[in-house]
Amino acid sequence: MDGLVPKHLATAAFALALLGAVAHGGQQPPQPPQQTPPASPTPAPGVQPPSFRTGINFVRVDVIVSDRQGNAVADLQTGDFEVSEDNKPQKIETFKLVKLDGGSAAAGIERPRAIRTDYDEETEAAKDDVRLFAVFLDDYHVRKGASLFVREPLARFVGQQLGPSDMIGIMYPLETVSSVRMTRNHDAVIRGLQQFTGRKYEYIPKNQFEEQYANYPANVVEQIRNQVSLSAIRSLIVHMGSLKEGRKALILVSEGYTNMLPPQLRDPIASMPGLGNPARRDPSAGVGNTYEDRARFFSDVDLQSDLREIYDAANHNNVAIYAVDPRGLAVFEHDINEGVNLETDRVMLNSTMDTLRVLADNSDGRAIVNRNDLDGGMKQIIRDSSAYYLLGYNSSQAPTDGKFHEIKVRVKRPGVQVRARKGYWAYTPEDAARAAAPTKPALPKPVETALASVEAPKRARVVRTWIGTSRGENGKTTVTFVWEPVPKAPGEQSRLPEPTRVSLMALGSDGTAVFRGRVPDAVAPPPQPAPSPAGAAAGARQPASVSFDAPPGKVQLRVSVEAGPNQVIDSETREITVPDLSAPQTSLGTPKLFRARTMRDFQQLKAAGDALPVAAREFPRTDRLLVRVPAYGPGESSPTVTAKLLNRGGQAMSDVPVAPSSTSKFEQQIDLPLAGLAPGEYVLEIKAVGEGGEAKELVGFRVTG
Repeated sequence: MDGLVPKHLATAAFALALLGAVAHGGQQPPQPPQQTPPASPTPAPGVQPPSFRTGINFVRVDVIVSDRQGNAVADLQTGDFEVSEDNKPQKIETFKLVKLDGGSAAAGIERPRAIRTDYDEETEAAKDDVRLFAVFLDDYHVRKGASLFVREPLARFVGQQLGPSDMIGIMYPLETVSSVRMTRNHDAVIRGLQQFTGRKYEYIPKNQFEEQYANYPANVVEQIRNQVSLSAIRSLIVHMGSLKEGRKALILVSEGYTNMLPPQLRDPIASMPGLGNPARRDPSAGVGNTYEDRARFFSDVDLQSDLREIYDAANHNNVAIYAVDPRGLAVFEHDINEGVNLETDRVMLNSTMDTLRVLADNSDGRAIVNRNDLDGGMKQIIRDSSAYYLLGYNSSQAPTDGKFHEIKVRVKRPGVQVRARKGYWAYTPEDAARAAAPTKPALPKPVETALASVEAPKRARVVRTWIGTSRGENGKTTVTFVWEPVPKAPGEQSRLPEPTRVSLMALGSDGTAVFRGRVPDAVAPPPQPAPSPAGAAAGARQPASVSFDAPPGKVQLRVSVEAGPNQVIDSETREITVPDLSAPQTSLGTPKLFRARTMRDFQQLKAAGDALPVAAREFPRTDRLLVRVPAYGPGESSPTVTAKLLNRGGQAMSDVPVAPSSTSKFEQQIDLPLAGLAPGEYVLEIKAVGEGGEAKELVGFRVTG
């Protein structure tokens, strides 16, 4: 359902892609930042490749200046700073001190908006006075004991350091970024943090994805885990960058990374520790071995390349990585029962810590490593996010060479510590040409809204819903609510039980309950008068619906997804506007989409007046769509309805025949075969013209190959 926050495991296709990534030694390179439209020079912080807000050669850098105690120095002026690019002085053209407190000062005046939907998340995170945080709980690279130790410091950080307007999300390696919700519900985040359990060096598979490589050698499994974690971190960084331009903090809870285990842990079958590995009984295995040293060197080179992709993405998206090592003041990397000699253990411990330092140092964050006082280190995250200087300059070199250009910031005042981005990657000539090209005309707002609705069912998590309106009795409007379980990709498993029904409450603008009940009232699937949706698996939970009358105006829907008696697995609150369809003017109800795979299915749908519409907006070319739309004129009159098929740019492609429906006098229906359409996004424009004027509805959908 849009706006809900359950966790999903990676799909089987994602698993195969990751296995292939390990075999080929890497991930996809970071994509170049997208162009942004011009705006006034009050920029959001961050050094990115040249920003387009005030020109292709304009560079912004956020600078943290603190005293020896780590407190922010907030009384500097433009003349106190010197900036150089590749050792060439640059003229500072914009200067601003950014100070944030997480909404603490205004907490008693106005309660920050709750985050319930994707729209809430996007609009609230983008505000200049909102601090955005994320915690990546890398259970693949944290031992169980260390995870138990770090729970409380993390919980105290969220409970004591964050302000009421601060937004924060949690992600695990095997979660997709679509399952991450940046929220202000800090209590829920704390409960999630207190369930964190590490699995480092534990290879018993916990899900279908891990079963695919459970019998691989342990060293290969570690490489796969690295790819899973690092690619998930990069996805989270890009997601945070899409939500907010300003400085953002990613708290990475990990004990670091290595691409090569010591011989004592290099078991032939990861899920069977010690079986077939003679080095388990030889602490000196690998010591002084030239081949071992060479293999470790090349594995470290590969790992550094992977890490660079992460901190490059962090710089592109202005995300500072704060690496938190839950081992505290670590002395050993391996337990004594693992039989690793002290020299190899020391090298492994230092190298894993160094990977955390590399990520933090190259993204303008901090590495909170080798210390037991994690609380003190994490307080600095808040300090860094609360006060910094924003400097901007036009690069005198105007580079378009695609290379890294070093930035140095110096403060003339003695006794202060200065931290800033280390530089940026310039655009290539091709990137610069695209940036300088004229901006494409904006889509008409109705077309943009229709296309945005295509993504809504796709982002659904536990269930997806459809809400439609039609003319009711006594001046009211009939609201129909339909829900269906989100179909799983092949091989995908969920940590949540299957939904069986939805509890729905509808409240009018005055707070009066318009409807309250469960959908369906019985747990068993209701009888279906029409064929099941195309592609539905045998025995799968079928859609269910309920209709109720509501007065026109704002209506708040409170939805709870249940998996059994008193077992709520998800919930959300959304607000809809119920139209007045009884007014003396031409109006259209909500178009309903039905899908059929065969002509027989299609004929059955045409004859079934109570078939349930689908919430999906993505269909294969083999499908045939039936679209029904209620059309009303003044009194009992019926307007003339026409339809056109538009491309994703809003240009008309062809007229679409409209015919009266045999199931309702006020409904018109459209037969839309998809076989003749190329894969892509389309908009169906439906227009009604009659005595009461004109009304128009747009329906977006996607056709796949």
